[in-house]
Amino acid sequence: MVTQITRGIKISVLTTFEGTYFKNHKMHFAFSYHITIENHSKDSVQLMARHWEIYDALNDVEMVDGEGVIGKKPVLKPGETHTYSSGCLLCSPFGTMQGHFNMVNFTSTKAFKVIVPAFRLSAPFALN
Repeated sequence: MVTQITRGIKISVLTTFEGTYFKNHKMHFAFSYHITIENHSKDSVQLMARHWEIYDALNDVEMVDGEGVIGKKPVLKPGETHTYSSGCLLCSPFGTMQGHFNMVNFTSTKAFKVIVPAFRLSAPFALN
């Protein structure tokens, strides 16, 4: 598990290899990731958008931007936690993801970025 705190918002990420399958005559490696967002600040915040950079071992990079996470824009009061799961496909058994969440502080009404630290995606059978 990797964790990082930005402006009192703690991000924790746990990954799981889900398996392989063929799509369009090509092998794909499926991974899930489970993210926990904890508000350790004194202000209520809302997650508005996400940005992901997804890298695989073949040097392919995919950028993903979107509103909220899994269709939600969670509001976290001080001390609250939001957890969600999602996934991605790679064309190799190894890769990484990193990014950030765009959030709004309800007290100051200012937008800020919360860093999601780089986390590994790796199929256990491919580890040395």
